[in-house]
Amino acid sequence: MFSRAQVRRVLQRVPGKQRLGVYRFLPFFFVLGGTMEWIMIKVRVGQETFYDVYRRKASERQYQRRLEDASETELQQSIK
Repeated sequence: MFSRAQVRRVLQRVPGKQRLGVYRFLPFFFVLGGTMEWIMIKVRVGQETFYDVYRRKASERQYQRRLEDASETELQQSIK
C-alpha cells in the first residue's frame, strides 16, 4: 500500500496550490464525473445500459404503487 508520506508527496505535486487551494482537484473530479455519466449512457452490458435498467425499475415501482392504491380503494369500498 501507499504510505501517508507518499500520498502527500503526490498531492503536493498537483499544480495550482497557491491560486486555487484545495479546489485545484475540482477539474479532475469534473472530468471523472462526466466520464462516468457517459459510460452509464453509452456502454451496454448485455443488452442494457444503466438508464435502461433505471427506467424499467422506475416503471415497475410505479406499477406496484398503482396496484397497491387500487387494492386499498377496493378494500375501502368493500368495508362501506
